[in-house]
Amino acid sequence: MDPFGYLTVLISIILGLGMTQLLSGLGRLLHERHQVRVYWPTLVWVVLLLVIHVQTWWAMFGLSALRAWTFAAFLVVLLQPILLYLLAALVLPGDRSESATDLRANYYAQSSWFFGLAVLVLMISLVRDLVLTGHLPGGVNTGVHAVLIVGWGMGALTHREWYHRGLAVASALLLTGYIMVLFRTLP
Repeated sequence: MDPFGYLTVLISIILGLGMTQLLSGLGRLLHERHQVRVYWPTLVWVVLLLVIHVQTWWAMFGLSALRAWTFAAFLVVLLQPILLYLLAALVLPGDRSESATDLRANYYAQSSWFFGLAVLVLMISLVRDLVLTGHLPGGVNTGVHAVLIVGWGMGALTHREWYHRGLAVASALLLTGYIMVLFRTLP
């Protein structure tokens, strides 16, 4: 097994755990659907996180050309899936014995940490490229990161509902375009 194949096992496990967290949460919501107060921005973020997990796994293939791995470089690469897992843990309420699940209340209770960690994911993504290649990614990639860092950073700082509703829609549109432009085929 080559070094990349060996290292991607742990990356894949962590990404798989994040996806399991999201899908289990959705299953729990379906099971308790009569007791759930739905908040559509939460559902948008669940779908976006599923897509981001898959896109991260897809994009990691681009690292297969890297032959000289260091422990520090691997830690930087591993931080992104770890942070994505934590986002998956925050986006939906955990297992509770309460009689009702209020997705809106959970959203705003977690939004500062959720968006703070989301900004950290983006910054680690940029640092990863810097550590592995010695430079930031191309203009469109860095530009999308910058826009999302600002938008998600504001999401961590405000609880204004109009902002969070718009942020969910804008993030979905921007990430869809980002993936379609930069990640249509394997690197």
